[in-house]
Parts: sequence; C-alpha cells; structure tokens
Amino acid sequence: MAAGRPRAFDIKRALESALEIFRQKGYEGTTLSDLTEAMKINRSSFYATFGSKEKLFHKVLDLYINEGPIQASVASLNEPTARAVIEKLLRATADAVVNPAHSPGCLTVKGAIACSEESDPVKQLLTNLRVQIEKALSTRLEQAKKDRDLPEHVDPVALARYIATLVAGMSIQAANGASREDLEDVITIALFALSAYK
Repeated sequence: MAAGRPRAFDIKRALESALEIFRQKGYEGTTLSDLTEAMKINRSSFYATFGSKEKLFHKVLDLYINEGPIQASVASLNEPTARAVIEKLLRATADAVVNPAHSPGCLTVKGAIACSEESDPVKQLLTNLRVQIEKALSTRLEQAKKDRDLPEHVDPVALARYIATLVAGMSIQAANGASREDLEDVITIALFALSAYK
C-alpha cells in the first residue's frame, strides 16, 4: 500500500503558534484568519486537520496543560510544607505570566473570562480547569493541616481560594504590564500575610 502524502506542516509547531495567539487575544478575540496566519496554513488544511476553532482550542489547552506552566504549578504540590507549596506556586506563576517568550498573562485566566453564549463551552472548560487546580491545592492544604503543618484555626479551603485569587490576579497584573520584580513584591506581602495568619 502506498504511503499517504505527508502533511505540509508540523502540527506541534502549529499548535504552539495557535497557543500564542489565544494567549494574546483570548478565545473569542482570536479569528480564523489570526490562526491560519500564525499557523502558516490555509483554511482547508485548518478544517481538515483540526475541524473547528473550538476543537483546535481543546488541543491547544491539552498542550498548555501537559507541557506548559501548569506543570510547575502541579509540581509545587509536592513540596514538603504548606508554606513551601504556596511559595513555589506563587513564584512559578510569576515566572510563567511574565515569561518574555510569551504573551503576558495566563491562558486559563485570559482565555475566556467573558464571552458570548456561543463560546460558553470554552469558558466553562477554562473555569473547570481553574477550579480543579484550586481543589488540588485545597486537598494538599487539608493534608498539611492533618499533619499539623497548618494551625487548627486555618481553613484550607479559604486559604486555597486566597492563593488562587493571587494567582489569577498576578496574571491580570502581568497583562497590565507588571514586571517580575513587581510580582515578587506581591509574593513577599502574601508570604508575610501567611506568616501573620498562623
């Protein structure tokens, strides 16, 4: 049997290009023309390979989750103490949202906070991902409390929500032009507040 004709483009590179456009413009702000231009493919190749903008976004999000900054966030949960978990998570976030190789901010925050009803499935997808990360942090902090690494009065769910709020806020601050040094100031204050909370 004759081998099929090879694709005229590198799918991984095309997904990386699409990811960068989605990071810059969000899901709804990104047009098909933006995508085909960035991915260096024509519309027929786009539809033949990815099917639709929404299906492409799912593939891009998989890439972002499996090879992007979320991995550093997940790795922070393995730190030995609650403080180390929080500090590593905040620093990993700061590094990711101001990485000069990418558009500032985070895809999970900038991707689809506000959008039309038609784009609601993407908004829900990103919301679910943020909630999952917050729940994973909450579970880790609950374990820290059981291990007496957190005081009895600390509410792990509320603390996880506070940290998730900081993480989302740092993404917005980065999109507003905040530097890595600016975000380090935020982390310093957050860690001081955490010490006082104990």
